Amino acid sequence: MKNAHSRRTLLASAAVLGAGGLLGAAPARAAGRVIAERRLDERLIELTVDSAALGARSTVALLTPRGWDRRRPGDTWPTLYLLAGGDGDHTTWRTLFRVQEPAELHDVLVVMPAMPLFGFWTDWLNHGKGGAPRVRTYFLREVMPLMEERYGAGPIRAAAGESQGGFGALGFAARLPGLFGAVAAFAAPVHPVRHPEMWLSGAKFLGVDGYAVFGDPSKDWETWLAWDPYRHAEGLRHTTVYLASGDGTPGPLDGEDPDPHIPGTEKWAALASADVVSLTEAVCGEETRMLSARLRSLGAPVTTHIYPGTHSGTYGYRELRHALPMLLSALHR
Repeated sequence: MKNAHSRRTLLASAAVLGAGGLLGAAPARAAGRVIAERRLDERLIELTVDSAALGARSTVALLTPRGWDRRRPGDTWPTLYLLAGGDGDHTTWRTLFRVQEPAELHDVLVVMPAMPLFGFWTDWLNHGKGGAPRVRTYFLREVMPLMEERYGAGPIRAAAGESQGGFGALGFAARLPGLFGAVAAFAAPVHPVRHPEMWLSGAKFLGVDGYAVFGDPSKDWETWLAWDPYRHAEGLRHTTVYLASGDGTPGPLDGEDPDPHIPGTEKWAALASADVVSLTEAVCGEETRMLSARLRSLGAPVTTHIYPGTHSGTYGYRELRHALPMLLSALHR
């Protein structure tokens, strides 16, 4: 497949330039509300959500299964949640990962929520003031309950995420054991407290106050640790995990031409630096190895794939397909 440098490459550039309380495992009644629905094709529906947790409107895309349009009250499907990377762009799952292609997903409801820029799937500390954006609360208390109340999402769930989305998926699974039967992370910061300067500098480059997200690591270390997947690896002992990351060296899918069919990819590709995407992926690869070793030491069911490649966004198509059998096994148990 001819792929492209996605918007994720800007986040990779940002990562090296410029140097809550625990929520219950079962979604409660939805706090957000859907204010618009738009059908994009026969399977794809896009929802506009008025989110109290984010203090703004957001978007959730649904890739619907067979029979979904004829659903009756009480009908549910196994549900795969796909969490966006640091750019927050949920459309990457369609444009780069091509999640609509695998026939195996025709009997699964796929939920793809957007996220605020550099949201890290966490409730921001906001220098001790709290408040929006509460991205973790948005997912657990708004997106998931809405899906289960109104759109046929069932209690059998799996999750996957790219980059910051991988951090989110693993963090939720580790802190809320049983929420997902399986979880996959692609090129993700799975132990970000090991490299706090990386993510603070990335936020600064994008014009985001990184200290508002997790706080100052010298003063708010416990906040940094709170949802770190490595720190809470014991919570993953009974969850099937797939970890994939490049090692930072150029691989067979790096340097591909931007895909003219994906809007904006030429712009994002032009912003990427080979050194930046290599260093970012090298760090993600190091953290992935660390988490993998920790999980193996705990006897947890983990599969790990470290490959030659950078943080260019071009490997997601392949890695999602590597992870699908594991995710589907959990969804069809």
